[in-house]
Amino acid sequence: MKKVYLLSSLKNTSIPHVGNELREQGFEVFDDWYAAGYEADDRWQEYEKIRGRSYEEAIYGHHATDVFEFDLEHLMSSDLAVMVMPCGKSGHLEFGWFVKDKPGFVLFDKEPDRYDLMYRFATGIAFSIERLQQMMEEY
Repeated sequence: MKKVYLLSSLKNTSIPHVGNELREQGFEVFDDWYAAGYEADDRWQEYEKIRGRSYEEAIYGHHATDVFEFDLEHLMSSDLAVMVMPCGKSGHLEFGWFVKDKPGFVLFDKEPDRYDLMYRFATGIAFSIERLQQMMEEY
């Protein structure tokens, strides 16, 4: 069973649904990061500011280190990655790190308003879950 790491934004409400569809197709899917909730990054930032810590200090704090290592462990143990759009900065950074060694796909929710050719770094792009599944089956 291939392990798939879903990447996206905490605010992308389609993550659990995409994860479930891929599970139904026989993939092991890692999307547990989504459980933190859509405000997790905002609450972390508020907390760090209350403590008087800069961003540079905060990203090397205990909480950030634990979350980073948790995500990295699952990225490293995954066979494939799927970046579900819309996606934020963290997802794009994780995806870029991942596709240097392993296959990664982008699932667009719609035709992009602005084209960006760097999505060619992806193994493939899809505009439907069905097309995504077809491409993933090849790997």
